[in-house]
Amino acid sequence: MFQDKIFSELKDIFGDSTRSATMEDLTKMRYLECCIKESLRLYPPVHFISRQLNEKVTLSGYTIPSGVFCHIVILDLHRSPNLYKDPLKFDPDRFLPENSMGRHPYAYIPFSAGPRNCIGQKFAMMEMKSAISEILRKFELFPVTRTEDIEFTADLVLRNARPVYVSFRKR
Repeated sequence: MFQDKIFSELKDIFGDSTRSATMEDLTKMRYLECCIKESLRLYPPVHFISRQLNEKVTLSGYTIPSGVFCHIVILDLHRSPNLYKDPLKFDPDRFLPENSMGRHPYAYIPFSAGPRNCIGQKFAMMEMKSAISEILRKFELFPVTRTEDIEFTADLVLRNARPVYVSFRKR
């Protein structure tokens, strides 16, 4: 279903052309971007970040002194029912402009946020769009590993505990 919608978007952009994507093409891949963002929301590669407070902060009635290291568990933040309706459901439409208005800017931080965020996040998004669009224009993907059998391990990055297999069928 999601793959079909992305493929339809790619057909609208490229038609039957086999040319490589241009920067202009990448900016038109709005639904693909929504799918990437939703994937990063549910499975952020960097699942937690640490920051040292440079001033005291009062949060929920508790005062945290300056100099303390605080840990933000991005994985939990992105799955919070206080921030996202049905948070475990894969729903790329959450990232359509009309559905993201009013969302707190720090409710979605797969690349961190603020002055110490990832300087490569725009490049990473373009790279993902470029690679995924190239693959999906040529192949239809089918999961071999069942979603419910995927198990994650949280090391330095969130990753699969075992290989995840996908089959490709030429379009």
